[in-house]
Amino acid sequence: MGFKKYKKFFERRLGRYGLLFSFLIFRILPGKSIYGFADFVAKLGFVIAGKKRKHALESLNIAFGKEKDSKELKQIALASFEYMARGILELLYLIEHPHLISRKVSIEGKGNLDKAIAEGKGVICVTAHFGNFPLMLFKFACDGYKTNCIMRIMRDQQVEDIFNKKRTDAGIGTIYSQPRPECINKSLKALRNNELLFIQLDQNFGTGGVFVDFFGTKAATATGPVIFAMRTGAPILPMFMVRNRDNTHKMIIEPVLHLEEKATREETIVVNVSRITKIIEAYIRKYPEEWGWIHRRWKSRPTKETMAGRPVS
Repeated sequence: MGFKKYKKFFERRLGRYGLLFSFLIFRILPGKSIYGFADFVAKLGFVIAGKKRKHALESLNIAFGKEKDSKELKQIALASFEYMARGILELLYLIEHPHLISRKVSIEGKGNLDKAIAEGKGVICVTAHFGNFPLMLFKFACDGYKTNCIMRIMRDQQVEDIFNKKRTDAGIGTIYSQPRPECINKSLKALRNNELLFIQLDQNFGTGGVFVDFFGTKAATATGPVIFAMRTGAPILPMFMVRNRDNTHKMIIEPVLHLEEKATREETIVVNVSRITKIIEAYIRKYPEEWGWIHRRWKSRPTKETMAGRPVS
């Protein structure tokens, strides 16, 4: 086993045991204590996690390089690290104290959701790795909504099993993004059962999907929400979680995004994926510290075919 493999092995073990320890101590610690600790962890991580810090600053330069100076970008990057740390530790705490979730999260635009559910076709909830997104799932499940989310499986299977059990116990359905046919079938089933299907549309989609503008630069983007809406007639609802100053959260549910029909299926997909992406960008611009800048959103670059606006797959 080479050095890199040893490093990954010990990092995963450390993360796994740190997670288990956190679940134990958060059963007895007061909730307010986690935020100071989270900020300390974030500042430490910002210093020692050089690769992640570099990725965050690279992403910020792509998005805001022409609008903000290096000092501003560094401040946003650090704030993003702090918000991520708060979100992770806060989530671990609230999973152990589910009765507190309702106090932590208020909803703006709930009527938009209830109206969409009344159509009986399920609801495609489009969001991003923005704010404390997982808490949104637990909030809906606590409120009695049948909630599902498409997710990538974690690299550490034991950690994945821990979180999957927590989600299942809370009433959240996990639909893994791979294998793809199974993901599609389970997603369609959830919508046909008039359930909520959450899809995060803000990560690099490699060689799949379509390339659309994101902060003025082409980004590989999944087409799932639009295709599912075309196949089932389910309404698309963009929604986002924003942290308040007192570490409570406001969930904002936008009105239904009605599909804009074009001359061809491919054009319809590209135009509507672009519309959703613009909404995500607008929220990130308004609350830049809420987004995970460490993700390399623009890693994949378009070919001549994808630049022509045709879906890759």
